[in-house]
Amino acid sequence: MVQKNGFTTRRFASAWLWLAVACASRSPAGDWPQILGPHRTGVAAEDETLSDRWPDSGPQELWRRPVGRGYAGLAVAAGRGFLFHREGDREIIEAVDAATGKTLWRADQATRFRPQVGGSDGPLCVPTVAADRVITFGAQGVLTCLDAASGRQLWQRQTHQEFDAAEGYFGAGSAPLVIGPRVIVNVGGRGDAGLVGFDLESGEAVWQATKDPASYAAPRAVLVGDRPHVLVVTRYRCLLLDPASGLIHWEFPFGMRGPTVNAATPLAFRDRDGNQRLLVTAAYGIGSVCATFDTRAAVPVWQGTDSLASQYCTPILRDGRLTCIDGRDDVPPTALKHVDAATGDVLWQEPNFGYGTLLAADGKLLAVKTDGELLLLRASAAGVEFLGRARPLPGTLRALPALSAGRLYIRDDTTLVCLAVGR
Repeated sequence: MVQKNGFTTRRFASAWLWLAVACASRSPAGDWPQILGPHRTGVAAEDETLSDRWPDSGPQELWRRPVGRGYAGLAVAAGRGFLFHREGDREIIEAVDAATGKTLWRADQATRFRPQVGGSDGPLCVPTVAADRVITFGAQGVLTCLDAASGRQLWQRQTHQEFDAAEGYFGAGSAPLVIGPRVIVNVGGRGDAGLVGFDLESGEAVWQATKDPASYAAPRAVLVGDRPHVLVVTRYRCLLLDPASGLIHWEFPFGMRGPTVNAATPLAFRDRDGNQRLLVTAAYGIGSVCATFDTRAAVPVWQGTDSLASQYCTPILRDGRLTCIDGRDDVPPTALKHVDAATGDVLWQEPNFGYGTLLAADGKLLAVKTDGELLLLRASAAGVEFLGRARPLPGTLRALPALSAGRLYIRDDTTLVCLAVGR
């Protein structure tokens, strides 16, 4: 690990807490400002509501508009959606009115990216909105910070070139995390530049850590005690680090060499005894690890492939239970599983469910499946109840959805649709 300044943890914690309060006071309730929502858990704000049932025709469509290529889902903050897509040889970051889809501003950058194996040649990462800034991470590792109101570029880094990083199978796909004055990026650079912490204000690289290649899993902020830390899943391991300095507190192996990916975002939660736990999951025979942790170590409680092994669906945690799609999108079968988070016991499963992404709000779940089907359901210890089905788009839905102010935003390879799903 290479540290490039002496910014102390205490000063960083104060700055982080100040920024968290400032952002909360400036952002309307119901924002979806980054991958998987307010806390990167797939769970919406507490005041977000969902309809109890859908008519046979599905939820009402509010608007639709064409989009370019890519699998980057929308971020939504302060009434604006931030769309990241590709048109021709340009990656486009576009602010749209969240209520109408009307373009407010556009910015772009050149790209020559081509995926090694299948998939899209567009960007993969959901934009990250932090206060008055938008961070994008393009398929070729171009990290850009823009003014959210105007689209003016504040700084940019060519991370793959600067840190000698491989593009990977599908290009850069780990959404950056903004935590206080730092932008944490899973760059996958050679040497000690697997992870890089950038200064949010200037774009300067402040620290570098790990020799690991990048994964497709987004890093996750977590408070350990009263201090901010970051859970990261790289290509081959899970680790906890200090966002101020890049100091790695602990790590354990997670992942496998060969044609595999780590793509689900790690979870952090409290168990029934108040102990802090994490959960990481992957397919390809890797499975899951659920461990208690602090700043000294992570100790597995249960692990393996029997409970859960999900390719990229991040589990939804509620009431001590996990709901997730087990298996792989490209190699069926799959199952919707309900798992006791404390023990890893499978409480029930819905076989041949198909693959996709789960979001949670108002005691219900939305399943956005890659085959184009959209489901409203309720999952409990007793089983699953299906409350509505729809197919608003004909294409494949791999971009992560966004849920904000009663509106669900989904996209396929050509079209972005906004649906009224609140009540």
